[in-house]
Amino acid sequence: MSENEREETRRERGEKTLSRIHSATGDGVVAALKQIAPDFADMLVDFPFGDVYSRPGLDLRSRQIATIAALVTLGHAERELRWHIRGGLNVGLTRNEIVEIITQMAVYAGFPAAVNALFILREVFAEIDDETAEEILQDDA
Repeated sequence: MSENEREETRRERGEKTLSRIHSATGDGVVAALKQIAPDFADMLVDFPFGDVYSRPGLDLRSRQIATIAALVTLGHAERELRWHIRGGLNVGLTRNEIVEIITQMAVYAGFPAAVNALFILREVFAEIDDETAEEILQDDA
């Protein structure tokens, strides 16, 4: 297998994994980054999703738990936290489980980080509820 074929396989694996977590938003993030930093957009697909998220040993649900916890502790990754909250829901986490993940992080990251994350979580849940209501209204029309 040539170097180019290996990279294509890595890219395909990354795209597939990204799609399983959050297809529409994942595609949008990659497309937006390609406009300003095409190489970085490729790295985003290849490394985290093509190499790490697709490894055996943890399922995507478990990886989303770890990722949400890490982003809460960072305290400065709001956009990524929002995206991974939605991704966590997409791979089977419940709303209550995400609340518990954030609550657990208060012990390690501090209450300010957990409080900020809970407010972000509340906003994401409200956005999802609004989107769901809009879909229902469109289906009824």
